[in-house]
Amino acid sequence: MPNTAIQKGETLVEVNNLVKYFPVRAGLLQRVINHVKAVDDVSFIVRKGETLGMVGESGCGKTTVGRTMLRLVEPTSGAVKFNGNDVFTMKAADLKATRRDMQIIFQDPYASLDPRLPIGESVMEGLHIHKVGTRRERVDIMLETLKKVGLEDYHARRYPHEFSGGQRQRIGIARALALRPQFIVCDEPVSALDVSIQSQVLNILKDLQSEFGLTYLFIAHNLSVVEHVSDRVAVMYLGKMVELTTREELFRNPLHPYTKALMSAIPVPNPRLRRDRVILKGDVPSPLNPPRGCRFHPRCPVAIEKCSQEEPQFKELTPEHWVACWVAEQNAQ
Repeated sequence: MPNTAIQKGETLVEVNNLVKYFPVRAGLLQRVINHVKAVDDVSFIVRKGETLGMVGESGCGKTTVGRTMLRLVEPTSGAVKFNGNDVFTMKAADLKATRRDMQIIFQDPYASLDPRLPIGESVMEGLHIHKVGTRRERVDIMLETLKKVGLEDYHARRYPHEFSGGQRQRIGIARALALRPQFIVCDEPVSALDVSIQSQVLNILKDLQSEFGLTYLFIAHNLSVVEHVSDRVAVMYLGKMVELTTREELFRNPLHPYTKALMSAIPVPNPRLRRDRVILKGDVPSPLNPPRGCRFHPRCPVAIEKCSQEEPQFKELTPEHWVACWVAEQNAQ
């Protein structure tokens, strides 16, 4: 049964009860002895033309959500609908056609490009696969796309090792943009870049979104970056979504204790001001054996007895503000 965390509005991507477990094998026969619960029953939507930010600690399942949505990783269960069509049940030909409209910008600009190909060929690869136009038309599209991200025609003949990290990430953006998709998963596209370059790449993404009407799932660690680019923000913890609301509401009134802890770590650009830091105790539990009840309760500073016994439901406590927390639900009553 689909989660009720689906909002009203013009929906481009709808994720229902997404689950992805990775098997852990051991022994001579490599039998499955356990599962890493990377994503465990996650539901949300992405509306046309918006940027949905997704944040959380390393290992919380953000990247797995993005890759599973595109079927770069096969799901364990659940459904992802793109323009009303279920991506997980598509046959090969339909999936190939849909992937033209669903692209990804990878986190590592060094590893995501083929070192043996000139970057012009890398950008045109999707055009070749989908048989877009003639060879001359593909070259024209490639050169036009490189200019959109701030590169010149002569760059097309160069190899990845001849570019800086920021330039390589621009190439990754150009490759995702070449097919003129509707939806792009941005998997931490600026985390590997210098701070001075991050703003340039973010501005390119925002300009391209305005020009082409793109829709983004923006995965990041940096809450300041998420605040700058996102319309709505989803917070994940240990494979679960714990909070989802608009950017303004999340930064003005975070309800989940985990979100409050993340917010308290954002640096203040004023040496005379200090935030009241929320220091979380202990380490993130293992996704091999997540805690019973609320997965955050072993580290939560305001946990009650119910938190360790029952898993909270993802509920809309205020308009368009969804939270999975017994304490927040209690305070809202």
